[in-house]
Formats: sequence, structure tokens, C-alpha cells
Amino acid sequence: MSKGTICDTVAALVEYAVANELIGEEERIYSTNLLLDVLKISDYEYTLSDKEIKEKSEDLEELLKEACDHAYENGLIEENSTAYRDLFDTRVMNCLVPRPSTVISTFKEKYNISPREATDYYYKLSTASDYIRSYRIKKDIKWLADTKYGALDITINLSKPEKDPKAIAAAGRAKQSGYPKCLLCMENEGYAGRLDHPARENHRIIPVDICGEKWGFQYSPYVYYNEHCILLNSKHVPMTIHRGAFEKLFDFLRQFPHYMICSNADLPIVGGSILSHEHFQGGRYEFPMARAKVESTFKIKGYEDVEAMIMYWPLSVIRIRSVDPKRLVDLADHILGKWRAYTDEEAFIFAETDGVPHNTITPIARKKGDHYEMDLTLRNNITTEDRPLGVYHPRNEYHHIKKENIGCIEVMGLAILPSRLKTELEILKEYILKGKDIRSDEMIEKHADWVEEFLPKYEGRLNEDSISDIIRYEVGQVFMGVLEDAGVFKCTEEGRRYFKRFTDSL
Repeated sequence: MSKGTICDTVAALVEYAVANELIGEEERIYSTNLLLDVLKISDYEYTLSDKEIKEKSEDLEELLKEACDHAYENGLIEENSTAYRDLFDTRVMNCLVPRPSTVISTFKEKYNISPREATDYYYKLSTASDYIRSYRIKKDIKWLADTKYGALDITINLSKPEKDPKAIAAAGRAKQSGYPKCLLCMENEGYAGRLDHPARENHRIIPVDICGEKWGFQYSPYVYYNEHCILLNSKHVPMTIHRGAFEKLFDFLRQFPHYMICSNADLPIVGGSILSHEHFQGGRYEFPMARAKVESTFKIKGYEDVEAMIMYWPLSVIRIRSVDPKRLVDLADHILGKWRAYTDEEAFIFAETDGVPHNTITPIARKKGDHYEMDLTLRNNITTEDRPLGVYHPRNEYHHIKKENIGCIEVMGLAILPSRLKTELEILKEYILKGKDIRSDEMIEKHADWVEEFLPKYEGRLNEDSISDIIRYEVGQVFMGVLEDAGVFKCTEEGRRYFKRFTDSL
């Protein structure tokens, strides 16, 4: 890349920052000099006209590509791979992002107008700063799949970069670090990153008070749904579901009533991917579970003023509803205590085996009008010789589509499926339409039993126009089955009898 070209890139990056309100007009020279230092440019003179610079500034992905190309060509990064480039372009963007104190001050000013105005500002900043890589998020594949429980959200996640083999090997050779302790620690703010830990130099965290404790509010860089946010404890303490967790969920809703908020369960298998750090997930999004039908209602002694209902949902969900969030906390704590200790051998529910606890809850909270709601999803992580990954975990027959733990996002009806499916499903379409042997291809042979099971339903209806819709529908049915496997009380006559036996015990 020529000297003039990279200088044009620098000018366009600064123009981008001004246009997206990351920096003010008076910070052009300062930000330009920061970029020149990071890119090791000693002489600066751009060749494009101001109009051309403005046009060039509209494509951030291309600008960062040019910056990384320059870095590789000039020995500023060792390998021309996604891992190395992501570390470098994050450093580039940090030259254009306001300091934490400025972001926090602006957020507070906006919050005094309204919570929504504050989050609008912060979300825009998180995307403009490239902390949320919007151009990658757009590549995610999304669709709705009709099921007997209503439409489920299906996504194939393509925004989380695949790990490069060379980067993995280099990370293995590097000196291991325990700082930050995990991806959710406050110390990630501004961290330069390593090959085994993403760069967060362009990341800013908003401090919030949750039940008198210091917490951090941020967005997920992968945005699995609209304004996907994370609320994280400032201390590195483990996840735990107890009364205090319910109180924290509602304290967040008090401050940000336009968002929903949920927590992963606190036990392995049924918990999320990071159990070592207490955190919740929220956002401005209506999940399929929020639209679920009410199957039946019931009263709980001492809480007759609180609506309680069993939801028609593949997992076992009790929804409680009231205008008073404290009453919901009281009742949620009561239900949790009963569930923690609940055993029903006939239903294969065991509170513990050999002193190891199995019962917990995945809670979801939201505000609708003047009422607060909490969905209490009953979870159990018991394993057997036949089901070593969990009795209430996706069965082996579904692992070709989804085998990971079912966390709170999936519980609410949004599938986060692996990126490999993009290629696999495209190849599968071709094999189905041409009548080729699916078992002959190593990449897609895992799908053979599944296809053989559903294909007869579509005899005479398979063609170029219908195959995509058919595949997407059937993927949705698999995800529905995955969620049903996670349900402790099945949506059958027998399962509902067991469910009622539990609610009667409350």
C-alpha cells in the first residue's frame, strides 16, 4: 500500500469518527496523530479531495482492512490472519473512541432525559466504535420457524470469528496470563488483548448500581438479538440463583424498564458458558417465550394476589405476574426453595444424588405496561450412563444441529446455531435435489438419518423453489425437540400430571 493511500485511509477514519460523533471537530488533529503513531507513519499528506474522503469514510470495514493490510506489509503484525488483524484494528479504533469518563458522563446526561435515550446513545457508540462489528453481524442467517409452540427464532451465527489454527498454536506457546480473569471482568475495558483473549481497547463499560452493589452495563459484541446487553458484577464471583438474583433482575428493570433481563442457571449443563462470573443478559427484544400461550392458571397459598400460570412451552415454565416486583421476588424465592428440594422419582426428578444438587431455575424478567412478569424455567442437570451429557439435555440425535448447553437465550426460543451449518445445509440441499448419497460426504453424513426421516413427507414437493423453506422448517423442528428435551415436565398428559403435582406442592 502506497504512502498516499494509507494517508487517505487515516483521513477517512478521522472523518468517519467525526461523522459518527465519536470525536468532535476540534479533535481531528489529535486523533490523526494517534493513528499516525499506531500505523507508524512519519509523513502525512492525503491525496483525495474532501468530498472523496467523505465518500471513503462510509465504509468502515474497508478502512480497517486497509489499515491492517498496511500493518502486515510493514511488519506491525506477525500473521495476516483474523486473530492478529482483530487485535490490531481494535487498537486503531481506540484512537477514535472517547475516554470512559466522557462516555459515562454523556450516558448520565442522556439518562436524565430518559433511560431509552441513554441506551440509544450507548448502543450507537458501541456500534460506531466497532466494538460491535456490524458488518459481521449482518452476515448472520436468521429466520422464523413455525412450531406448535409458536414461531421460534433460528439463527446461524457467523459473526463470531473462527479460531485460526496458527493463532491457536501461537497462543499455546505464549506465556499464560490470568488477567483479566475472564471475558466478563471489568478489567476488559481498554485491554489490548492476546491471541487467546479478544482485544477490548475500544470497549466502554457503564457503571450501574444494582441493589447497592457496583455492576457494569455493556453490550454483547456479538448481538444475538436487538440491543443484546450484559449486566456484570464488578467482582469476579460465581453465578448463583437465589433471592438476591431475583432482586437484582428487578432493580435493573426499575432503571431500564424498556429492556428485558434474564439469568442463566447456576449449575453445569443447564447453565451458560461462563458460570465463574455473575452476570445477566438483557435487551430490547421480545422473545418467542414472551408470546407463549397460557396453558393453565393456579393459586399459591399466601400469594393469592400474584397471578401464577403454567405456560405452553417446550421447557417447564411458571410465569408469575404482579404490579409489585417485591411480591414477585418473594414468590420466586418461595418457588426456588421448593424446587431446589423437590424430588419425584416417578417423574425422574431428583433434588440431589450423592450430595450433588440438580435442581435450579433459569429466571427471565420483563415489564409489560404497569405489570412485572417473571418466567421461572425449572431446570435439572442429572446425568445417567445412557445420557452422560444430561437427561434434560439435547439427545444425541439432535447433535448434528445443536449439542451445546441450553442457556437462557435458547430457553426463551432463540436458537444460536454453529456457523458450520451455513455450508453444511447448502451442500445438503444439493445432495437432496440430485438424489446423491448423503453418507458419502464426510461433512454432511451426520445429517443423513435426519434427512431420511423427514424427506418422505415432501414427496412430489421437492424442487429448487421449496428446498430452502423445507430445510429451514425442519431445522426449526429439531430446535423445538432440543427445547423439549430440556423440559423437566414434558408437554404430554403424563408430564403435565407431574407438573401439576409440583405446583400443588407450592
